[in-house]
Amino acid sequence: MTQSEMILQYMHENGSITPWEAMREFGCMRLGARIWDLKKAGTTIITESQTEKNRYGKLVTFARYRLG
Repeated sequence: MTQSEMILQYMHENGSITPWEAMREFGCMRLGARIWDLKKAGTTIITESQTEKNRYGKLVTFARYRLG
């Protein structure tokens, strides 16, 4: 199974995925590239910006991808 297939399955099972989840679950360091591959293949994916505090208390913004 390719990383793109694993990511798509993960989104079906969990509703969404973030870069941290992709790295932790699949060792995928380039989630944006895999999302681009899935979109190119015809999958509708919605990109949302999410902001949270990191462990140092600083606000960080990252992408959360959901199936559309």
